[in-house]
Amino acid sequence: MADPRASSFGAVAEDYERGRPGWPERVADVAELPRDATVLDLAAGTGKLTRLLVPTGVDVIAVEPLAAMRALIEDARVLEGTAEAIPLPDESADVVTVAQAFHWFRPEEALAEIHRILRPGGGIALVWNTRDERDPLHAAVSELLRPLEGDAPRRHKRDWGEVLDASGLFTPTERMIFDHEQLVDEDGFVERFTSISFVAAAPDDARAEVEARLRDLAHDIGAPIRLPYVTELYVAFRPLS
Repeated sequence: MADPRASSFGAVAEDYERGRPGWPERVADVAELPRDATVLDLAAGTGKLTRLLVPTGVDVIAVEPLAAMRALIEDARVLEGTAEAIPLPDESADVVTVAQAFHWFRPEEALAEIHRILRPGGGIALVWNTRDERDPLHAAVSELLRPLEGDAPRRHKRDWGEVLDASGLFTPTERMIFDHEQLVDEDGFVERFTSISFVAAAPDDARAEVEARLRDLAHDIGAPIRLPYVTELYVAFRPLS
């Protein structure tokens, strides 16, 4: 990961695992992978997408730069590495997935590496859970967090389909969207947002204030708290020739 703020996830790995949403089953279904396929889950984090892929029967390799995140990944081969230096040989994967992470990469270097390790005809899938800010609670949280955001890399700052297409390395990108939701209690609600990079990296007093205000929001609603998302999936393929 290119931005040094990405290392903040290591300090909140447990919060990330407990607080971040999983993925709709349809994300794993889209590729219709044969059981002998090799799938690289790149920047796998704590393995939230990894664990959705493993039951499909494919060979899953999780690559993640942060030791604290890698320690929480189960049931897959786990390697240390980054998107700009993937520790796999040329043409060794059928699919590369990147969940909630591509905005942290140096895109040109990462896409060249992904192209290198994909077999001809292999696919790349970039996926994000996007908070649905039509929901009043999400809108209120965004207002609370905005002063801390600064210039932190975020999904909404680029059109990732355009980034993929501009590389010239893949077929034209297809974008799919799915509705998704997460049900959390008060602690899960707090962990969902304190595990965001710029909150995790904030000074202790600012982080404590955010946590207190999140708890106030959660207390006003009561459990379970429903958090709606739009899951965005961008898919493209390495050409056969």
